[in-house]
Amino acid sequence: MRTSYPEEVLEPAWNPDLTAWLTAAAAASGFDASGVAPAESPENAERFAAWIDQGRAGEMDWLKRRDEQGTLVRSSVRVAIPWARSVVVCAMNYNAAAPRSIDPADADQGWIARYAWSGSEGKPVDYHDDLLARLRTIEAGLQEKAPCQTRCYVDTGPLVERNAAVQAGIGWVGKNTCVIRQGIGSWMLVGVILTSLPLEETPALVADRCGSCTRCLDACPTHALVAPREMDASLCIAYLTIEKKGSIPETLREAIGRQLFGCDICQDVCPWNRKAPIAAKSGLETRSELVNPALDWLASLDSAGFRRLFRGSPLERTGKKRLHRNVAIAMGNSGDARFVPQLDIWSKAEDPVLAETAAWALGRLRTS
Repeated sequence: MRTSYPEEVLEPAWNPDLTAWLTAAAAASGFDASGVAPAESPENAERFAAWIDQGRAGEMDWLKRRDEQGTLVRSSVRVAIPWARSVVVCAMNYNAAAPRSIDPADADQGWIARYAWSGSEGKPVDYHDDLLARLRTIEAGLQEKAPCQTRCYVDTGPLVERNAAVQAGIGWVGKNTCVIRQGIGSWMLVGVILTSLPLEETPALVADRCGSCTRCLDACPTHALVAPREMDASLCIAYLTIEKKGSIPETLREAIGRQLFGCDICQDVCPWNRKAPIAAKSGLETRSELVNPALDWLASLDSAGFRRLFRGSPLERTGKKRLHRNVAIAMGNSGDARFVPQLDIWSKAEDPVLAETAAWALGRLRTS
């Protein structure tokens, strides 16, 4: 639900009871944590601009978008949405009772990021859609209590959700750049509701509880974590396997290992995730076939098979071509000669990216 109101009601009287109501409403909607952040943060704006200027965003041009004045749209919520006064942040645990990416696995198995395993009754579910429906339930209740402008986003809005989550007291930014909350860890999906209401803000969690631990930095295969809490996204395996179009640089392929879609390594090694609770959300159950999936099974998918398996899931966005590119890299890194016939077929494919990647993988297997 999105409602617009005349300018004179964009700054309604502050009602401290609304923040308490939002906390209860978020919990009732299945969220594990919630809070309220301001819509403007000069400190975060400067840090984000510096990150963009350093070229850390890779080919993700939407992060670099600027307004007519040349200001980065995502530097502040109010740059893109001037009427916004507060950001309601809701976080949901998505940890599953399943192996970790760093646990022993067969050479012929790949890895799909944990957040993309969701399904219901054997059918894929995109967490974006699930969280958005929950947010809109809260949004409708908020508008009944206090007429205002609102807008809901799940990874699609002109804001940096991580910054808002920290300011809303959801957790602290770990050295792996993920938001970590004591008791949940970093296995959190985040959605936001922007509102014209000047809500009472939730105190930010000032304490940084990473201490001297550097396990995430040490474990990152591509050294994307260039410093504590600083990531070069152009080196991140999640970026390379999901966002990067075309060929993945050869210098990074070996380090990608068996990662097919996303990467959980920096979270899997984090001590705060050792005892993270298992999520039990109806409609977001784990699809067991996506845990350590067989590479030859994914390689066998034609366009229709890919749609049947992934339509309505986060993997749909990546598409079959990029998934097979990633499978070819994983096959090349497997050391398993049984993949030679499939790679040989792909090396003659019409898709030049897949053909080149498969030829690289064949070279890896034949010299291993």
